[in-house]
Amino acid sequence: MEPFTTVTGTAAAIPLPNIDTDVIMPKQFLKGIDRSGLGEGAFHDLRFDAAGRERPDFILNRPGWRDAAFLVVGANFGCGSSREHAVWGLKQRGVRALLGTSFAGIFFDNCARNGLLALTLDPTTVDALMAEAAGQEAARLTIDLTACTIAAADGRSWSFAIDAGRREALLHGRDHIATTMTHAASIAAFEAGHRIRIPWLP
Repeated sequence: MEPFTTVTGTAAAIPLPNIDTDVIMPKQFLKGIDRSGLGEGAFHDLRFDAAGRERPDFILNRPGWRDAAFLVVGANFGCGSSREHAVWGLKQRGVRALLGTSFAGIFFDNCARNGLLALTLDPTTVDALMAEAAGQEAARLTIDLTACTIAAADGRSWSFAIDAGRREALLHGRDHIATTMTHAASIAAFEAGHRIRIPWLP
């Protein structure tokens, strides 16, 4: 996974609550046997009408926000089914972080497993970031995961808390397997000692 240390990018506001994984990644994009093409599927039915034409009022179709790195989202983002494709699609579109007051549990864990930073922030902070991202011109934010801060271009900043294990994995670009392998020496030592203590086991 790509490490997340300090990232600067455009923030887009998607304020609706309860956006589920069917909206983030519609079912017709789940037919493949690999992850290819999922970036096109992300928010597909919000981005395009039934005839395949872009909806000009959707934020990610507007000039300046097409390549947004951060999404400031409404409450309970990622609810619904557990499809991991939703996270894969967001990442393929270049989304590096989600900022909101709450996320569905399975979706939140899928973000952590795939290197997508999801930050649970207090409502006052989210309101401020939502206003920043919903302005008439595209706003850029800088998220510093080392310092645990979010900064706006005008110098305002907000601090955040994150689980230490998630933060460490994101900083180093480690998935769960890579995190486990940081303990490889201890695992090998245990296995060797276990064979000595219980030699009759295969």
